[in-house]
Amino acid sequence: MSDVIRVLLVDDHQVVRRGLRTFLEIQDDIEVVGEAADGPAGVALAEELRPDVVLMDVKMPGGDGVEALRKLRDLGNPARVLIVTSFTEQRTVVPALRAGAAGYVHKDIDPTALAGAIRSVHAGHVLLQPEVAGALLAQETPYGGSGRGGQLTEREREVLALIARGRSNREIARDLVLSEKTVKTHVSNILMKLDLADRTQAALWAVRHGVAD
Repeated sequence: MSDVIRVLLVDDHQVVRRGLRTFLEIQDDIEVVGEAADGPAGVALAEELRPDVVLMDVKMPGGDGVEALRKLRDLGNPARVLIVTSFTEQRTVVPALRAGAAGYVHKDIDPTALAGAIRSVHAGHVLLQPEVAGALLAQETPYGGSGRGGQLTEREREVLALIARGRSNREIARDLVLSEKTVKTHVSNILMKLDLADRTQAALWAVRHGVAD
């Protein structure tokens, strides 16, 4: 059971939650451990159940997903949050990612792709559907951080490019023949030099500035 990904569903539509549960329960490696209908209830359950991944809607009466994300971050809850929503415009996407979302997908995502997305964010990857990344890259100003890419060493740029491709620290270590501890040090240096908060911002910065090409 240690390999099973424990998932919490947070969505105000019962039909959506039921559909997600029905599909996810047939996955051998995914277990739905709870459901909530708004942000505050989702935060309370995430603290109680300690799921691995939270599937979170953005717009919900009684408390939205972005506020719930901020609260989980402030509480130090380790759950990876995958936003599953109908809203992909900049004014919705950007606050969610800045609040700590590990991924952002549209509700019309293919069920099999959704299961893959859950596995991906659980493994430590950053996951954005193309239209979401496009909305971010269409902004007139960069998403977070500074333009000081020239301060990065060649190795740090290599690590950053792999972060942008969704690689975990373990995968980066394998690809570059480094220890995971060394990779973690490089990631910390990248975030500090570019004034970024997390890997999601680093991935988007890399795409925006052509490091991931």
